[in-house]
Amino acid sequence: MMPLRTALNRIVFGTDTRAGRLFDMVLIACILLSVAAALLDSVAAINMRFHRELYALEWIFTVLFTLEYLLRLYSSESPRRYAFSFFGLVDLLAILPAYISLLVPGASYLLVLRLCRVLRIFRILKLVQFMEDANVLLRALAGARRKILVFLFSVMVLNVIFGSLMYVVEGPANGFTSIPVSIYWAIVTMTTVGYGDISPHTGFGRLLASIAMLTGYAIIAVPTGIVSSELINDYRTRHKEEERDYNVICAGCSRRGHDRDAHYCKQCGHLLDS
Repeated sequence: MMPLRTALNRIVFGTDTRAGRLFDMVLIACILLSVAAALLDSVAAINMRFHRELYALEWIFTVLFTLEYLLRLYSSESPRRYAFSFFGLVDLLAILPAYISLLVPGASYLLVLRLCRVLRIFRILKLVQFMEDANVLLRALAGARRKILVFLFSVMVLNVIFGSLMYVVEGPANGFTSIPVSIYWAIVTMTTVGYGDISPHTGFGRLLASIAMLTGYAIIAVPTGIVSSELINDYRTRHKEEERDYNVICAGCSRRGHDRDAHYCKQCGHLLDS
């Protein structure tokens, strides 16, 4: 007979059993319902009418998630490792706000952190098959990290310059009350967001704003080009590896086109040369 701790581990952490999939589906449903309750409780009209019901519902979910967290600690092969893992910390943050709210009013709205736990749905949908595509993008971002950092630093320098100049030109009278506020305006302008809460009023200020806008359009495609270049390089590297593996000839039957991780010929079983 399987030990209780092992059986719980398969259900709580695994998705290869019917009970494990059912556990995760129920958990995700509870997470979504608890987040919905927290969001609805922040609406004044709903709060006035259903505050007691939502409050009771929230504590029901809190108790359930607390029991689930303790269950994970108990059934984990390494409780300490789980407690300090990403999902372990998220699980803890999912229950802490409710208890903190007993001491600090208003902290209960931090319960939206539970929404992060819906990340577990990726395990149920078995999106592991798409991980290779994600790894390609991550490799491209990692390869371009220095170029991206230099680009971001250059953009920040431009924002500081434009913001400082606009502070001198427009001044507090036109809403540019400080250099940080002016830098905020420069970031909003160069990213083409354009909230409109601060705008230049003088002719020279509008000219400077036009230059900032054109500069923003000119540099907005730079990160895309950097990442695209790394993606192309990664594709070429993988294509060369696949071509090399394809050209491996079996000494037993002279067959080509073997899998990349193959050690034996799939036609005659002969050991392939590396």
